[in-house]
Amino acid sequence: MLLRLSRTSFNLKGNAYRYLRDLGKESGRHTIYLNKYLSTEVKDRSSEKKFKDKLYTIPNALCAARIISTPYIGYLVVSEAYAPACVFFVVAGMTDFLDGYIARNWPSQRSLFGSIIDPVADKFLISVLFVSLTYTSLIPWQLTGLVLTRDISLIVGGFIKRYQILQKPITFKRFFDPSTDPVRMLPTLMSKINTTLQLSLVAFSLAAPVFNFTNHPALTALCWATAYTTLHSGLQYIGGKAMKKVDPKN
Repeated sequence: MLLRLSRTSFNLKGNAYRYLRDLGKESGRHTIYLNKYLSTEVKDRSSEKKFKDKLYTIPNALCAARIISTPYIGYLVVSEAYAPACVFFVVAGMTDFLDGYIARNWPSQRSLFGSIIDPVADKFLISVLFVSLTYTSLIPWQLTGLVLTRDISLIVGGFIKRYQILQKPITFKRFFDPSTDPVRMLPTLMSKINTTLQLSLVAFSLAAPVFNFTNHPALTALCWATAYTTLHSGLQYIGGKAMKKVDPKN
């Protein structure tokens, strides 16, 4: 009888021990998960604060001015007011140079938002002018279609790459918050050459009616060179290999 009670007592103690052990494990899991969740929340809020603190900078203001003025430049081209369009395009180019110069030489003026909005402003300006110059028959529509297709493909590829890099949980807010697991597209040498050729083609196409050298063979050669570098640089970005995670503090 005593032996049976002893065994029963032992079994009860063993069951209680296993229950407490399992409860401790489960509690530990929840504690670890909660700590990770809170850590992510604090990290996101900290990054968001740093991001917002650097929203109002001189380079960002210059980028915003370039974006705002772009539709008006396009309107001037469509209206065939090429001389003032040339002037505004030169001013836009100067703002592009200035915002980059300021950001490089004054670290306090650097921001994650600026690293995102600057190439967006450039692409917006180039795209609008390509479409406008195609409307006035100064740039072939085939080339404009190629340029726009490449840029749209890069945007779609960027979204796909961001989805792959973004840490869980993936929400709509976190996906479109540039301070959360930010990525940056690293330009290749061919991409830099392509950007230079695109800007040169836009500038010379704008100046052609003003200085009367429309349909010059040099413009045709520049169109072919732009088409080649646009296609070549676009193929280099396939797969998103040029996109890297960056520190939101930079």
